[in-house]
Amino acid sequence: MAREGQRAASSGSSATIAAFRPAVAPLRGGAGGMGGIGGWDWRRSPARPVDSRGFPLPAHGNVAEDLVAQELAEAAQAAFDVGGPSADARVDHVAPSADLIDRPLGAARAQVHETYIVAQTRDGIVIVDQHAAHERIVYERMKAALDKSGVARQILLIPEIVELDESDVERLTARADELARYGLALEPFGPGAVAVRETPSLLGEVDAQAMVHDLAEHMAEWDEALPLERRLMHVAATMACHGSVRAGRRLRPEEMNALLREMEATPNSGQCNHGRPTYVELKLTDIERLFGRR
Repeated sequence: MAREGQRAASSGSSATIAAFRPAVAPLRGGAGGMGGIGGWDWRRSPARPVDSRGFPLPAHGNVAEDLVAQELAEAAQAAFDVGGPSADARVDHVAPSADLIDRPLGAARAQVHETYIVAQTRDGIVIVDQHAAHERIVYERMKAALDKSGVARQILLIPEIVELDESDVERLTARADELARYGLALEPFGPGAVAVRETPSLLGEVDAQAMVHDLAEHMAEWDEALPLERRLMHVAATMACHGSVRAGRRLRPEEMNALLREMEATPNSGQCNHGRPTYVELKLTDIERLFGRR
């Protein structure tokens, strides 16, 4: 099952590597420049002797050149003073256990931009889109539940009233039985609204307003000849999107690792419900090529 879950994954292709590779500006040089093969000036080389402060020692007694070299050294030092990180990269300083490192998606090491999980594997790194990955997991759970005993529902203490166009109300109520198979129970509430009484339990706390509006929008685009099974899959995909971990939510290390383990056990977890990759993988060999080590 774990192997099946990885089948659709997007890995470190040449296009992925090219996206990481920085553009290299041509070095200035030539007859009128500061000399050197290909524009490289040995006076700027880190190999040049430096004093106790890290500034270049005098070269050939040329004071003007020494001043220029000192200014370059000071500018280079200032370039490393970049302040704090702009992303919320919270690396787990405890070394991950060997059994997690050896798993297909590795051990979670950080969450960046509150959207992406960075995991370490035995021979590379994996970057996971947390929302896309969990969306696929929820979708597969809903399909499995439907195949067994149906999707469990949770009754809302106070029905959610969702205002819609009359045409949308008609479309939703006409397919109320199909929606109920996925745990969404609604009924018309006047000419321009529906009352949501039950939602799928596995979605937890869900924004019923947003979900119903999305369903109504998608249904308006359906071809009437679309098979029931396809329509139900569209319903499941829309609900899964609203029931998944959202981008922007901070995750604890144990939550990140739990998501990785669920991905490994979920069929087709390499793609979200919209066909986009849920993660990309870079092998150490790919990373070494990025830095010119290979």
